[in-house]
Amino acid sequence: MMEWYHYVLLVAVGFAVGFINTVAGGGSLLSLPTLIFLGLPPAVANGTNRVAIVIQTALATAGFKSKGVSTFPFNLYLGIAAFLGAILGAWIAIDINGETFNRILAMVMLAVVLIIVFKPKMRLEEMEERLTGKYLWLSLVVFFFFGIYGGFINAGLGFLMIFFMHYVNRMNLVRVNATKVAVVFIYMLSALAVFALNDKVNWKLGLILAIGNGSGAWVASRYSVKKGDGFIKTFLVVVVIAMAIKLWFGDQLIDWICSSAFGDFCDK
Repeated sequence: MMEWYHYVLLVAVGFAVGFINTVAGGGSLLSLPTLIFLGLPPAVANGTNRVAIVIQTALATAGFKSKGVSTFPFNLYLGIAAFLGAILGAWIAIDINGETFNRILAMVMLAVVLIIVFKPKMRLEEMEERLTGKYLWLSLVVFFFFGIYGGFINAGLGFLMIFFMHYVNRMNLVRVNATKVAVVFIYMLSALAVFALNDKVNWKLGLILAIGNGSGAWVASRYSVKKGDGFIKTFLVVVVIAMAIKLWFGDQLIDWICSSAFGDFCDK
């Protein structure tokens, strides 16, 4: 039975997730365990989380647009490609050991952050955006596969999208995030539809979580435009390292922190 403070927790977690997802990525690694903790089966938690992400990305897109940042129609093209992939991804059950998958994802995220930190800065002429021609077609193919993964679980995908668009399409991080949230909004609609058709969505908890997600996304989208690439880069590095550590050590890290801080209380 849900207590009133469970709803407060859900909104608070949602705000943090919405902020993290908008500026960086990986917020679902917080919201999914929370939904499971509240008693939802993993598949239902996965589907319920999509409700909040749809609201979150819609408000984040509006937030960026209110600050004059939009990449239309490029974001629409990528969104359609990812939409098609997400339909497939939401139906696919990937047969892979959970611990192995988490460690692979952790190494991918650490590789991303190392490239972001140590790659030499691009000269101004190198920062000219590449959104047409062969770069557009390459992006469409890549985002179709991003959509497959996004339809399956989505957690951590934001990091890869940021990396790809920043270094392949040569967009600054503010415009990358504006594109990312629009693309996620589009493909998440198809994934949510698949989960809903299979009765894997708790709409009540999803909408409550969405209150937090949407609020966090609105604040993050407008704040990140104001602060610019420097803020996004720093925030991204911190979040990637934190998520990679969590993925690599899993429950062992949580148990260690809990026992160190609260002792025998954690065993109760």
